[in-house]
Amino acid sequence: MTAMTYTWRRRLLASSILVLGGLLAACEPTAAQAPQPQSKTATPMVENPGVAIFAGGCFWCTESDFDKVPGVIDTTSGYIGGHVDNPTYEQVSAGTSGHIEAVRVRFDPSKTSYAKLLEAYWPTIDPVTANAQFCDRGPQYRSAIFYSSAEEQQLAEASKATLDKSGRLPAPVVTEILAASTFYPAEDYHQDYYQRNPLRYNYYRNGCGRDQRLEQLWGKKQ
Repeated sequence: MTAMTYTWRRRLLASSILVLGGLLAACEPTAAQAPQPQSKTATPMVENPGVAIFAGGCFWCTESDFDKVPGVIDTTSGYIGGHVDNPTYEQVSAGTSGHIEAVRVRFDPSKTSYAKLLEAYWPTIDPVTANAQFCDRGPQYRSAIFYSSAEEQQLAEASKATLDKSGRLPAPVVTEILAASTFYPAEDYHQDYYQRNPLRYNYYRNGCGRDQRLEQLWGKKQ
């Protein structure tokens, strides 16, 4: 794919701006009528929370998936692994900054563990396709696990090896295991996108074929 290739989300965001611009004058609600975006419940105070970073393609989806995992405190969409300071979404999605879309997960070590997060991660991605996830193509969307210690590296590599040897998947696991570098939070409008914009999020997720591919690889959710 070329650097200027548009993803589903870039088209969705662009079309949303055009549609909203055309409807604003006729349909603008008053402050009292305007729908308020959903927000996460108050973040619990946890001493010394654990932190993990995962890439699984579209960070809207990865954030949504990890927010459902018991023991997760909160998630942040962002960019990691590139050669540009403070990259923008446009730079990352065009593939010019070298970053990968990823999600930083803070978790309560008394309720879950890094190993359990690894178990939760695999069924949310396509681990046998390189430099892409679902409809999003390019190395900026590849799947990856970022470790911050030798223990995390060992756990990630062991988890990947176990999955590879299980024979459950139709091809070798190509998900990368990389040392964590600077994580840059994405722009505010990307955070909690699935909660703030559920219709647009579901339109993207369904149109991208994410859940169809996951069912093909992992079977139906129980």
